[in-house]
Amino acid sequence: MDAWKLACIFRNVLPPEAFEEVGCPCMVDACLSQRVIPVSDRFCLKKILPHWLHYSRALSGAEAINALRPFYFAVHPDFFGQHPREREINENSLKRLSVYLENLQKPGFKSLKPTQLTFYIREKTAQNSSEGQEPVSASGFRAVRFTLHTSDLLSTVLYILNSCSLSVEHIQSLNTNVHSQPLKEAIGMPDRPIKWHRSYYSFTGFKDPDEDLEHVSRVETTLMSWLGSNGKLAVKKLKNSLPLRKELDRLKNELSELLQLSDIRWQRGWGVAHRCSQLHSLSRLAQQNLEPLRNAKGCTIIFTDRSGMSALGHVMLGTMDVHHHWMRLFESLPSYFDLQQRMSVLEDQISNLLGGIRVVYVEELQPALTLDEYYSLLDVFYTQLLKSRIPSHPQSLSGLQMILSSDRYEPSLHELGHFNIPALSDPTNLQSFMRSKAQQARENMTRREELKVIENELIQASTKKFSLEKLYKEPSISSRQMVDCCKRLLQQPLPYLHGMHLCVSHFYSVMQDGDLCIPWNWKKGEAMK
Repeated sequence: MDAWKLACIFRNVLPPEAFEEVGCPCMVDACLSQRVIPVSDRFCLKKILPHWLHYSRALSGAEAINALRPFYFAVHPDFFGQHPREREINENSLKRLSVYLENLQKPGFKSLKPTQLTFYIREKTAQNSSEGQEPVSASGFRAVRFTLHTSDLLSTVLYILNSCSLSVEHIQSLNTNVHSQPLKEAIGMPDRPIKWHRSYYSFTGFKDPDEDLEHVSRVETTLMSWLGSNGKLAVKKLKNSLPLRKELDRLKNELSELLQLSDIRWQRGWGVAHRCSQLHSLSRLAQQNLEPLRNAKGCTIIFTDRSGMSALGHVMLGTMDVHHHWMRLFESLPSYFDLQQRMSVLEDQISNLLGGIRVVYVEELQPALTLDEYYSLLDVFYTQLLKSRIPSHPQSLSGLQMILSSDRYEPSLHELGHFNIPALSDPTNLQSFMRSKAQQARENMTRREELKVIENELIQASTKKFSLEKLYKEPSISSRQMVDCCKRLLQQPLPYLHGMHLCVSHFYSVMQDGDLCIPWNWKKGEAMK
């Protein structure tokens, strides 16, 4: 369809003023009189038609995923193993982005609400700063925040890549003939801003994107307004999930008793149906051959991305593995227990060389390492200490804790009181650093314990006041953030929370099973009438 036919179609939708605004008065008379106009004048029509009419065909879902490969490579959670907080935020944002992209591909959709996303990008990937980005943090990542308000896949892809300062040149090489105009023109805004007449949106039913953006910037989401808008949806989802939740509790209790397990947990935020399916798989395996599974007596089983034993001694069952892999893992658990004992000896030897400081593995703050990986890391560090022949200072750092990592950053003292130590640190400088920070570390540890007590008390008080079924937080939420959130919650009347599952997170969301997620730093405000 050429520009002239499109102009004829839109003559019944757009008033004459719409053509005049972009400097094409000749279009008005031409469309009304059905007469031919000069070619040079027809081309200016692209300034007033929606941008998706400029492309020869729409971008498919598969092509969009392919075009976003540099972005996925930059933000994929698996590349953030050493940084659990950034990993979790990227994981949650990717879920919301996936929903946005899926909705764009649904037939007959009219418009989507602007979606605000935050991603952490590796420093090497995001080399140039742009609007919406923050300076590179000490961990080597840059936080990028942007709001999606696009209406097609191509503009969405381009907007995401540009927001993250990633190259878009590879899109030109895609054999899709996606756009007939130069890429730079598709990326940027037209020479003159397009302002559609309101009658266009009234006639088509589309929402004015400018109006949505103005609304988002003008009206900040508040806790009361969000709960008022989403409370009923959460109640409905929670009610629908109750039978499955009961089934999940039954399966978990039966397997824990049968295998004499300490606990059964999940590393990911899978839904209740998914968790039930995983427990059914484990139950069938136990029915087929129970004896190897008895090796897990006293252990915690964690359903995660890969199979093995974690650094903490938990049995990891990869959800993508077949039963044969699980069975082989259970059969090999005795050898893992031997390695666990050797690891404890290695930790004691490191502690003795460094003045009594204890080597710990904090699940919430460290990557999900297997026992083999963590033992190798300890061994590398221990070898470094032996080679350096550092002077001994018995028990000078007794009572303190250190976390060992594979990062190449300088040693540091965490606000929670433990030392972050790279495995390849210079032992001589390391010992001097830790001794100089020992008093501050002890003070930080004392504050941490006090804060933990306050946090637990506030969680109990909030659960009781709002009659919550459950109140919990994501691993990336610190005790300080949780305390701040609960203190302010207790000052509010929140009838919407009765009987609900409330998760303190970094964003607002209603999960598939009815759990309500709210940001820890939620804004105060009245519910919308």
